[in-house]
Amino acid sequence: MSIEPAAAVPVLLLSVRDEYAGRRWAPPGRHWPAQPSAVGGLDLVAGGTWLAVEPGGAGPVAACLLNGFGTPAAEGGRLSRGELPLLAVRGGRVADLDLDRYDPFHLVIVRPDGARVLSWGGSGGRLTELELPTGLSVVLNDGPEGLAESRTTSERIRALMAARAAHFRARFAAEPRPRPRADTSTAREAWGGWLPIVTGDGLALDDPAALIQRREFGDGRIWGSSSISLLALAPGSVRYDFAAVPAEPDGCEGWRRVELQGW
Repeated sequence: MSIEPAAAVPVLLLSVRDEYAGRRWAPPGRHWPAQPSAVGGLDLVAGGTWLAVEPGGAGPVAACLLNGFGTPAAEGGRLSRGELPLLAVRGGRVADLDLDRYDPFHLVIVRPDGARVLSWGGSGGRLTELELPTGLSVVLNDGPEGLAESRTTSERIRALMAARAAHFRARFAAEPRPRPRADTSTAREAWGGWLPIVTGDGLALDDPAALIQRREFGDGRIWGSSSISLLALAPGSVRYDFAAVPAEPDGCEGWRRVELQGW
């Protein structure tokens, strides 16, 4: 996440979706008849999304979901977290929900004037809210900058997240900040030197710092990156570029600009 209030495009968001291999999904589109202007990828298992965009209304807004760590919801009453981005972009209040029915999460809500993160550590906990500062911010499964109240107890997972955050914060900071415009034709033109970084920066999929990753747990389960989303929000406009993994660093093969105009 990059927030620069004085820039022509004040807010830039990179979201990489990590999930178990084999969980079926569909690329961004208008998948929800009850919310026809919302755009996002569709989780074909639970019907929700990991990232939703509302381009109209009072102004563009996006919401991105990350799984958190903490106390899971009771099996019998659990609700899907995939409904939360859709609720957020239509202006609903997450705080008004029965949050004990949701597993831990972090929900990043993004507008042209900034971004905030709602964090829930699970049943019996409390919902916290943090406004992200100007500059580069990293939101992990351990929360903003890895400092959520409820975090992983695994030293290995914590080390992997810290390595990823350190590597990519430095890489993004070293490149000129992009100025993506809604009318720029290709992802490479829009995102410039950031695009080779977001597509993996040349790191192996099992590198400790890998952003685009694949992890085998030894019991037949495979966890890895499935897609990349890049959003640029400015007053009155939003640009959304999307690619399934693997994505080419030149911004051509596999990348598409998600059409939002008139939605």
